[in-house]
Amino acid sequence: MREMDVVGVRVEMPSNQPIVLLREVTGERYLPIWIGAVEATAIAFAQQGVTPPRPLTHDLMKDVLEATGQRLDEVRIVDMQDGVFFAQLVFDGGAEVGARPSDSIALALRTGTRIVCAEAVLEEAGLAVPAEQEDEVERFREFLDHVSPDDFESPESQP
Repeated sequence: MREMDVVGVRVEMPSNQPIVLLREVTGERYLPIWIGAVEATAIAFAQQGVTPPRPLTHDLMKDVLEATGQRLDEVRIVDMQDGVFFAQLVFDGGAEVGARPSDSIALALRTGTRIVCAEAVLEEAGLAVPAEQEDEVERFREFLDHVSPDDFESPESQP
């Protein structure tokens, strides 16, 4: 397992599909994961420290964990099958629950939980970005600094 940082979310053009981009903490590989608009918003909210007027599902999950005295120890991205990623939530008592990576990442950001990825998943889907291509990644980070969670709302959800 390799520890990952969340670089951020963006909308991939021309498909208008959001992705979350993870990066190896001690390496040069990135892991892009296609996600839904709702999950992109939840991740962007968490990264920007936005507190919605009513709790989102991931905020509710965090509150339930706190109320029951449970702790999320680790989020693991464990598999990829036919382009679909799979994750596990690992709790302090040893319980493991299968989950979508997007939901897992949104919860991890709210709870300060570390995110790890299986080496086999990184070998299959990770993208190596050599140091000379870091300027492209820096432009992506700059984009993330100026993006709003509202940018990820689907047209159907807008009035």
